[in-house]
Amino acid sequence: MYFSMKSTYSVTKAQSGLPRLLRDAAKTGTIAITRHDETVAYLVSRERMDAIAETLDLLGNPGVMDAVRQYRSGVMGFQPLQDRDDEG
Repeated sequence: MYFSMKSTYSVTKAQSGLPRLLRDAAKTGTIAITRHDETVAYLVSRERMDAIAETLDLLGNPGVMDAVRQYRSGVMGFQPLQDRDDEG
C-alpha cells in the first residue's frame, strides 16, 4: 500500500498531533505511523474500515467467490441494469 508523505507521520508527530491525524484520516482514509522510517501502525477512518470489513465479508462468502471465479473464467458476464428487462 502506498502512502504519500502527507499521510505518513512519525510516532513523535503522531503523539503531539492526534486531533490533526484524526482529521487527516477522515479525509484520506488511512494514515501511516512510522518509527525510524518503518511503518509500525495505521490509523484508519471509519469509512475505510467499514469498506475493509465489507470486502472481508464478501471474500469469506463461498457463493460470492464462486461468482467471481465464474466471471474471471468467462463463464458468467454482467449486463448494465438499464439493459435489463424489468418485466421478467
